[in-house]
Amino acid sequence: MPRLSEVIAALDVLWPPSRAEQWDAVGTVCGDPDAEVGRVLFAVDPVQEIVDEAVKLGADLVVTHHPLYLRGTTTVEAGTFKGRVVHTLIKNDIALHVAHTNADTADPGVSDALAGALGLRITGPLVPDASDPAGRRGLGRICELDHPETLREFAARAAARLPRTAQGIRVAGDPDALVRTVAVSGGSGDSLFDQVRACGVDAYLTADLRHHPVSEAREKSSLALVDAAHWATEWPWCEQAAAQLDAISERHGWGLRTHVSRTVTDPWTAHAPSDVPSSPSSISGAPN
Repeated sequence: MPRLSEVIAALDVLWPPSRAEQWDAVGTVCGDPDAEVGRVLFAVDPVQEIVDEAVKLGADLVVTHHPLYLRGTTTVEAGTFKGRVVHTLIKNDIALHVAHTNADTADPGVSDALAGALGLRITGPLVPDASDPAGRRGLGRICELDHPETLREFAARAAARLPRTAQGIRVAGDPDALVRTVAVSGGSGDSLFDQVRACGVDAYLTADLRHHPVSEAREKSSLALVDAAHWATEWPWCEQAAAQLDAISERHGWGLRTHVSRTVTDPWTAHAPSDVPSSPSSISGAPN
């Protein structure tokens, strides 16, 4: 079996820490570089439920997309939930490694996995990485559908192909408008509206869309917006990342066993839909 340092070196080739945003916290959180690694668990969130799953699985390494300590800390005391995560990991000889914004812009990266899950054909990055002469790395992806479909049908496609969450899929735009081209960005994406409009796509699928940015975006153009749950748009990366490590393991003869957590760690747990009126004219007014 390989040592942890060897596995981390391979992961750093896939997602170089130097390509992470300056504010980000990526890399190895805990783990003995000389410890042997046989099982690896991939997940989106480094929360207690995932760590408990790793213990039950007998994993030696957990790789997550989201950082455990994004803004630093002064304690890992076990009475705090993050401290408990660290204590559980160390007590069970499990390492934790994070690939966040360095995985977002990779080739392939988080948005490649999202586009693949949706069955879209990628034509290029939404925000190209200027340091990539091949023009493949960058944030988000611009995609094409195999054949046009209505916004309603595209939203149904997203609901069927992405992991099920309480939020489901929200849509801003004419449900009957035709969609031929789509931009996608895993995770929070309303900061990219200007770039999405500039690339001229019909729709944009991302997560964490907020009222005011969406309202303003809809006033500026006919761009349709499709809002999925943050966790759901990033979970496909876990399967992609596991497959990438599988290929490395086979090439080196490591015999690693990789696993992808199916545990839903999206924080929203229920959804009570409003009764949608048949026409705007049936809305008498907002409640007091």
